[in-house]
Amino acid sequence: MKKVFCIGELLIDFVAERQGNDLSKATEFTKKAGGAPANVACAISKLGGNGVFIGCVGEDPFGKFLLDTLKNEGVDISHTQQSETFTTLAFVSIAEDGERDFVFDRGADRELTYDPELRKSLKGNMLHLGAATALLGGPLEKAYGKYLFDGLTKDMFISFDPNFRGDLWKDDEETFIKKCMPLVEKSHLCKFSMEEAQLISGKQDLHEACDKLHQIGTQVITVTLGKEGTLLSANGTKKIIPSVSVEPVDTTGAGDAFIGCLLYQISDLGNFDPVFEDFDLLEKMVATANKAGAITTTKYGAIVALPTKDQLSE
Repeated sequence: MKKVFCIGELLIDFVAERQGNDLSKATEFTKKAGGAPANVACAISKLGGNGVFIGCVGEDPFGKFLLDTLKNEGVDISHTQQSETFTTLAFVSIAEDGERDFVFDRGADRELTYDPELRKSLKGNMLHLGAATALLGGPLEKAYGKYLFDGLTKDMFISFDPNFRGDLWKDDEETFIKKCMPLVEKSHLCKFSMEEAQLISGKQDLHEACDKLHQIGTQVITVTLGKEGTLLSANGTKKIIPSVSVEPVDTTGAGDAFIGCLLYQISDLGNFDPVFEDFDLLEKMVATANKAGAITTTKYGAIVALPTKDQLSE
């Protein structure tokens, strides 16, 4: 089984449950571990895979809580860094239907520096670039670029999830799109929301969006469509793979559960060729990943809600 190196942010989600999706009206918050790449690493490890998290937290009680959380989920945190900068925080308000409103207070996640010692562990493994904050400049963005180069030169399977957050980009969407382009070009697999696929491709029709994104370079595309399922596009074929019906209470982490489950299945193949050659196999994998995403929406918080292998087989 391959290792999956997940690069990016690990943060505290302060979650306002059942108080609407308008943060200005929320009054009570619960502390949860979060951050998209960390969620993905946990999703992989919780299913029995080899999730490795590479990121930075503060030397403070919140940072300790986050590292303990990942360690308890079986994630390899041996290369995670700590900084004197305070741990990154996100405030999330959740409505009755599970929809969310985000505000970020960035901190230590931006301080991640490239670790050249990791290169000897990367060859033939997998690299997941899925940080919402990774393209905002500073050491983290520089480290991202260097790890992408390592992935390309070390024969890694590379996946990319842009994790667009409007609050982080403050109406500078053009810069976000420009910075995503090299990652879409070089990654073997890209996971998009519908909004992200339309934004980055410049196409409103999702089939046209996938065609444009394939032209940029990525070979396998998944576009998550919530309760409608996932649009899978690969090797000239497109198909919507249905999801399972659940009663959602919190959609936080659903996309991370989806891509984590998909990457776990790929890591278990032994070699990556079937991903590019066998659409039927990909379809089955995406159906399983859809189920993982759906299960995650039935509980509050991301990491605590991620499914186990037994839950997926029920």
